[in-house]
Amino acid sequence: MKKHIVEFLHRGLLSCAGGPVVLAIIYGILGATDVVQSLSPTEVARGILTITLMAFVSGGITMIYQLEQLPLICAILIHGAVLYLDYLMMYLVNGWIPGNPRSIGFFSIIFFGGFALVWLGICLHIRKKTDSINRKINKA
Repeated sequence: MKKHIVEFLHRGLLSCAGGPVVLAIIYGILGATDVVQSLSPTEVARGILTITLMAFVSGGITMIYQLEQLPLICAILIHGAVLYLDYLMMYLVNGWIPGNPRSIGFFSIIFFGGFALVWLGICLHIRKKTDSINRKINKA
């Protein structure tokens, strides 16, 4: 168990460095589109800290795929649930989406749709690679 916690911390620390860069891009887009004219020091500090935490959790949770005793579908579901809660909490804390049921529902549909599309792409790529390897093995 200690090995998995260390791996989570290692992956999280590697990933969290990119969080402030993502926030800078978000703030840049908000400024370029005139959605936000100025930010208070509190908003900036909260944004930097929460996006760093979000990136830490997002990167750290990828260690779930290293647990060999866990079936892949369970790892995918845990990964998706952790990412969903991580992103939702940070978006709500920073006021990037309103806390009403409609907005959360819209966010949820987009998140899970995007997550499913990414995994569909990964599965198709793996299947293509596996088929290619199997063909090469059968020829030999």
